[in-house]
Amino acid sequence: MKTLNASLSMLRNTAILQYLMKGVLFTLIISVIAVVFGLLIGSILALVRNYCHTGKNKIFRYLATFYIELFRNTPLLLWIFICLVFCPTPWFLNRKMFGLNSAADVKLLFKGAVALILFTSSVIAEIVRGGLNSVAEGQFEAGYSQGFNTVQVMVYIILPQAYRNIIPTLLSQVITTIKDSSYLANVAVIELMARTKQIMSSANRYNGTGVINVSDVFVLFGFAFLIYFIINFTLSCVVRHMQKRMKEGAKKPADIVAVEQ
Repeated sequence: MKTLNASLSMLRNTAILQYLMKGVLFTLIISVIAVVFGLLIGSILALVRNYCHTGKNKIFRYLATFYIELFRNTPLLLWIFICLVFCPTPWFLNRKMFGLNSAADVKLLFKGAVALILFTSSVIAEIVRGGLNSVAEGQFEAGYSQGFNTVQVMVYIILPQAYRNIIPTLLSQVITTIKDSSYLANVAVIELMARTKQIMSSANRYNGTGVINVSDVFVLFGFAFLIYFIINFTLSCVVRHMQKRMKEGAKKPADIVAVEQ
């Protein structure tokens, strides 16, 4: 009990708690960046792979397919290490930013985000492609009959329906991306898991006992577990709620027809 109280005292240390919560913030920032850019790049890849079938456009379809299959079927950790070594950093990031301690941490944040974007965009591309395939072919004909060109049909008719259909799956991928951000703990002290490991390695300095106890492991990683669970469980509840709303929305036309009859 004495060692457990000593371990719990670390979470009552304001400096440690702020350090860990800053890790939570960077976990969310990296995840949001990865999802936003992943959705943008993934949508382009999905459109190219789905609709570039003829003439010289086929080369773009082959390139999109190669990109998607390459990143989707290889480990994220591999791309984190590749980006860490080979990815150049823009000159304007070569300084302290975002409350990080050094320019090196900023560079690692950028390189980690690039790796997550590359990996996430390949997965999201297939999610978006599934949404595109769920839209009936007749929607194209309906759009053309109203005088829309292909781009207008995509922007105003096809993509809105596709995105609506993939909302639950896309939110599930957001949850996966948040969890996958913990892989960055292998290369940098930025996000939550990395900072938890760093505190763990020097727990004897903070728990007052002079040694690292087993209870330190349970307390620190239990705290990280709780944070990840709260974030992802909240998103899971959002996914379930949206799925329920979508099912109810799909049933409404049938209910209206039944009432009218």
